[in-house]
Amino acid sequence: MTDKKNTKVRRTVTDGAEISVMLSPAELEKRIKEMGREISDDHADGDLVLVSVLKGSFMFAADLCRAVDVPHTIDFLACSSYHGDVVSSGEVQLTHDLSSPVAGKDVLIVEDIVDTGLTLSYLVELLKSRHPRSVKVASLLDKPSNRKKQVKVDYVGFTIPNRFVIGFGLDYAGKYRNLPYIGVLEKV
Repeated sequence: MTDKKNTKVRRTVTDGAEISVMLSPAELEKRIKEMGREISDDHADGDLVLVSVLKGSFMFAADLCRAVDVPHTIDFLACSSYHGDVVSSGEVQLTHDLSSPVAGKDVLIVEDIVDTGLTLSYLVELLKSRHPRSVKVASLLDKPSNRKKQVKVDYVGFTIPNRFVIGFGLDYAGKYRNLPYIGVLEKV
């Protein structure tokens, strides 16, 4: 693996998949630290709750949680619109809800990727209905060319082209979440 941006790196995984590295571990680490500083500056006086959207955002949320240096809590919810495929079904299902109320708090939804915007739109409306002080969004990856529903992403790690990506928490059929980089699944 290399950290040079425009170098195409291939890695064959044990099951024969071919993956092109899009974002290296060093690039991810650097940008997440920058995002943590931005979020900390914007929430210095609030009651901040990071809401990690499972399963995909868990690695990003852990690193972002450590990079945010103002007091905050973290909670988790889970939903799905892919249902094991490489394209969104368009139907969002909440599969796990928050464990604590968010009324009166500053909520930061922590997403792995904003693709069609359907899941994020659903989550923003759901959380706004619970009367927080504010709702903002931090997403490691943003894929605006694939939007079906316009959504505001307040903190963006990287804007990427319309490719199916894996690694750093993102999966294909439950696999590849453990990769320390963001990659494009070229061949399964």
